[in-house]
Amino acid sequence: MSHALFSSLRIIRARLVDGTGAAPVTDAVIDIDEDGTIVHAGPAATAPEAPARARTVDAAGRTVLPGFIDTHVHLAIESPRQMVRRHESDQTLETFRTAERLRITLEAGITTARDLGGLPAGYRDAVAAGLTAGPRLHTAVRILSHTGGHADFRSECGFDPSAGVGEIADTPDEVRVAVRRLLRSGADVIKVCATGGMSSPYDQPDDEGLTVEEIRTVVDEVARHGGRPVAAHAQGTAGIVNAIRSGVSSVEHGYGLTAQARELAGEHGTFVVPTLSTVFDGIDRSTMQPFHYEKKVRWSGITRENIAAAIADGVRIAMGTDAAMVPHGRNLRELSHLVALGMTPQRAIEAGTRSAAELLGLSAEIGTLEAGKHGDLVMCDGDPLADISVLSDPARIVFVAQRGAVRKDTLGLARTAPAASGAPSEGAAG
Repeated sequence: MSHALFSSLRIIRARLVDGTGAAPVTDAVIDIDEDGTIVHAGPAATAPEAPARARTVDAAGRTVLPGFIDTHVHLAIESPRQMVRRHESDQTLETFRTAERLRITLEAGITTARDLGGLPAGYRDAVAAGLTAGPRLHTAVRILSHTGGHADFRSECGFDPSAGVGEIADTPDEVRVAVRRLLRSGADVIKVCATGGMSSPYDQPDDEGLTVEEIRTVVDEVARHGGRPVAAHAQGTAGIVNAIRSGVSSVEHGYGLTAQARELAGEHGTFVVPTLSTVFDGIDRSTMQPFHYEKKVRWSGITRENIAAAIADGVRIAMGTDAAMVPHGRNLRELSHLVALGMTPQRAIEAGTRSAAELLGLSAEIGTLEAGKHGDLVMCDGDPLADISVLSDPARIVFVAQRGAVRKDTLGLARTAPAASGAPSEGAAG
């Protein structure tokens, strides 16, 4: 996305939580240059002189944090029930609905998102080109599964009500070709099904999905094409262990993460994306198929125990919500669930910023507010280190910027200082 139209941005009098784990800075200045790069994020006493044409935002003591990263969303899907009724929708209308979901996700404080099934790569490119507002996107495009597995929604007659969410393959050779099709479709990440799941009609979370040989084939094939993360939908213990041993980048959900699986994840450096929102918030009989509802109720207690233990054991955790299985635009409720299971608010914020950027391979660009990185940030009312729930309400996210471009400014905080030459000042962008 071009940033030539935007002047530099200066935020003053901020309470800075920079995502690195450092203590907050109570009187901070954040300077972002005209290219959207952070020049300074730290104490006002050491800040450089303000550029003449900087847009200035007075945070007035509000908290500024890195833009958050949701590593597990489904932006092309509205709800669990719509997952298996996508064929009924007018596709032009769905394009605009998806654009609206992109917007509300961004305004909830999510400046980067990873879509793990259902979102064509064109949406990623449209956001990057400035054609629509939304988080910076990585997408899996489709979900790689075996026949009858988690991403196979086809009926006996072959009809697919999901309108092509799944990429079906049943042997190592078929898997290799399927990965090539996904790469041809523009996939930034390959999502594989190592187990059955909650929303799938033909299996259970404890059922195994792709075999170890098949998952290793995926990892090998993406390595042959420049490398991509491999995300494994894995809920039951056996499939979690298979996925970790096969070399995946992340285990998605991880509800059956027993002591053995936690130890393996630590040994391999595997990330876990626990998507607690979909277990604790996503249980609504009125919006779910009966089989989906029953599975969620049964697995919520198992999840609470195992993910709390993973947090205590120091397993690498990145924030993800499974949005679509839960309402879009409430992504940062996930942080409250992480804290409820034992994370400190500081660690929960890092899970949604620094750790998530590491998982996506973007830690050189985003995830913390440090000089040289992209100027992605959010400002909230309140102190999330004292009460993490202040981030859960999108109305309390009062300001959002991506690479210094203002995307949300509900209080009208951005203003432009007069140019030193007396030339007319540039209006605030937003």
